[in-house]
Parts: sequence; structure tokens; C-alpha cells
Amino acid sequence: MEAARDRLVPDVVADGLSVLFCGINPGLMTAATGHHFARPGNRFWPALHRSGFTPRQLLPSQQRELLSYGLGITNVVARATARADELSAEEYREGGRLLTLKVTRLRPRWLAVVGVTAYRAAFDDRGARVGPQARTIGDTRVWVLPNPSGLNAHWTPATLAQEFARLREAAAT
Repeated sequence: MEAARDRLVPDVVADGLSVLFCGINPGLMTAATGHHFARPGNRFWPALHRSGFTPRQLLPSQQRELLSYGLGITNVVARATARADELSAEEYREGGRLLTLKVTRLRPRWLAVVGVTAYRAAFDDRGARVGPQARTIGDTRVWVLPNPSGLNAHWTPATLAQEFARLREAAAT
């Protein structure tokens, strides 16, 4: 997995998406496979399905199908690590700057940052909570979702799906 740290994971994006999901950074499994949220036990794909964003649970290798649903995936920081706490404050800030440029160019209706700690660090918003944010990037609204990592035991599969569903409902209006 050491060589995986140097691999860039391609974004799954297009202009004018309904929701652009934004992970913190690729884990080593994601970097090794090139598929977002690839680590077994990560609850992103189940939450996406259980919330109604997708009609069936996709495998990480099927990530390009998201585009047909008006969805995409990127990351705050491109560098792969074993754990997000290996990232520096500067990497988060630079990631927030680059993400802002990407969102400005792609113009999704919603940017959904998956992980409140990452959002706070990338956008210097210490008071951010899970849910819709006051911040916009151009016309793009911002929503912070809980981190779906299995390490985030505070959020159960059911409560993750409920929060994802809140975003889906907002994105449908």
C-alpha cells in the first residue's frame, strides 16, 4: 500500500451536478484501487443508497454511474494517507482553496463535504455543524455531512442515511 500514497484518485465530476460529494482525502485502499470510499466498512455507499440518492447500492468500482444520477465525488485534499489526522492544517487550507476553484468551475447545485472536521479546517469555520451551511460558493449551496468512516461510531448506518436523505430532499427542491 505504500506505493498507493503517490497515486492520485481521479474525480468523478461533470458540469452542473445536483450534488458534488467531497471526501476528506483518499485512504490507502481508495488510492490503490482508484475508487472513492473503497475501504470495506466505509459507510458512504450504503448511506447513499439508503437515503434514496441511488436506486441500488453501488460498489466503489461503479462510481462513474453516479454521474447518471447528477452526483459526483472529489476530495478536499488529494494526498492519500492511512488516516485523515496525517494531514496538515496547510493542506486543508490549500484544499479548501482548490475546492472553491473547482466548485466555481463545475457549478454543482450543492457541495456536500463529508466530514465536519475537514470542512472546519478547509474553510476556517470553527462553528460549522452537520447540515446546511450559510456559506455559498457562487450559486452553490454547501452541506456538511458526517464522516461515513467506520471509525466514526457516533453516527450509525441509520442516522447517516437520515442525514444524507435530508440533503437529498433539499437538493430535490
